[in-house]
Amino acid sequence: MINTQDILETIKMIRQENLDIRTVTMGISLLDCIDSDIDKACNKVYDKITRLAENHVKVSENIEKRYGIPIINKRISVTPIAFLAGATSSNPVKLALALERAADTTGVNFIGGYGALVHKGFSVGDKALIESIPEALSITSKVCSSVNIGSTHAGINMDAVRLMGEIIIKAAEATADNSCFGAAKIVVFCNAVEDNPFMAGAFHGTGEPDCVINVGVSGPGVVRSAVQKLPNADIGEIAECIKRTAFKITRMGQLVGTEAAKALGIPFGIVDLSLAPTPAVGDSVAYILEEIGLEKCGAYGTTAALALLNDAVKKGGVMASSQVGGLSGAFIPVSEDAGMIEAVKAGALSLEKLEAMTAVCSVGLDMVVVPGDTPADIISAIIADEAAIGMVNNKTTAVRVIPAIGMKEGDILEFGGLFGSGPVMSVNRFSPKKFIERGGRIPAPLQSLKN
Repeated sequence: MINTQDILETIKMIRQENLDIRTVTMGISLLDCIDSDIDKACNKVYDKITRLAENHVKVSENIEKRYGIPIINKRISVTPIAFLAGATSSNPVKLALALERAADTTGVNFIGGYGALVHKGFSVGDKALIESIPEALSITSKVCSSVNIGSTHAGINMDAVRLMGEIIIKAAEATADNSCFGAAKIVVFCNAVEDNPFMAGAFHGTGEPDCVINVGVSGPGVVRSAVQKLPNADIGEIAECIKRTAFKITRMGQLVGTEAAKALGIPFGIVDLSLAPTPAVGDSVAYILEEIGLEKCGAYGTTAALALLNDAVKKGGVMASSQVGGLSGAFIPVSEDAGMIEAVKAGALSLEKLEAMTAVCSVGLDMVVVPGDTPADIISAIIADEAAIGMVNNKTTAVRVIPAIGMKEGDILEFGGLFGSGPVMSVNRFSPKKFIERGGRIPAPLQSLKN
């Protein structure tokens, strides 16, 4: 029997606590589009995406109307484009333009997958693809890029780490007149997952079906509201409260995913449990941590509180869906989280504290803005540190850092919309140049030997 109280509670979550489905992402394999003639490959890519995703946006909008559930983004992820670039000697940017055309035709917000998997080395096409990223992202608005440079089983490809530091700088410079937004569309991963629905890091893994629907939920405001009602509860009671709330949020994601897959006639993949914040007041992971008992996010105790939150979200969500995947946890993107922005401005949250927090939450250093004159080797070293946390702890970590060209510490880089605004954070200026220039590969840790 339908419980009236549950219905009213869900309506309140949507209207007052910013509950939404952050993204319904269609994953599409492009392996059958590989062709030595890049123009033919581009046509195949465009034709396949527009054929399979023809009704993607329409179906999501119908679900919104039918259930009254806001679905903020409708997106597409594709096979890493380096697989296609390796079959031709032509400029891979043509493939980026084909992706952009397909995104415009289908009406999606973003399309992810202009990237490569180079955790153990470069294959044919990888370097050409990576070196084309700044140009590709500067001439497109919807194409996103991700590069996996390490894994627990392979170690860390330090040649790729060095290259990505340079690429991020070039992408920021190429879009300096557009808030350096090119760099905001690049994610550098360690232990990247194949079914991530969130941008800018989404790509469609080679082990995935030909076409699939993945859903990313949100709900930091809902969790904060639930915790707010327990001012005198102990930590165990807080964890139980978060688990129950995550269950309710995930059930909504499960409903949307199964309905979308059924309407489109393709498999339902996963629900990603990640709490994805926005700049909206109250829709903040940082505010949840402060509600738990911290004066300001970044204070001592922040890492412990975040570990509690991340674990409770996973435990509650995994019981609500038979298909949980993606990144699943709590995101801490600085520019996209009102509480994080406030904490940086107040001096409570530093880059070093953010790095510590990434050891216990989803992904890593996300939407972090640094001074525009930050050297490429420092960007590379930030990537290496974050990859090491992922490699040793057998978890996904990532870096999405934006050098704000022409700006210095304390300035504000405005993105607008869900991307918010990023305070330019200070970086440690002591040079890692020699370490980065050594190249080679950091060997896989002992814990990779599990067989």
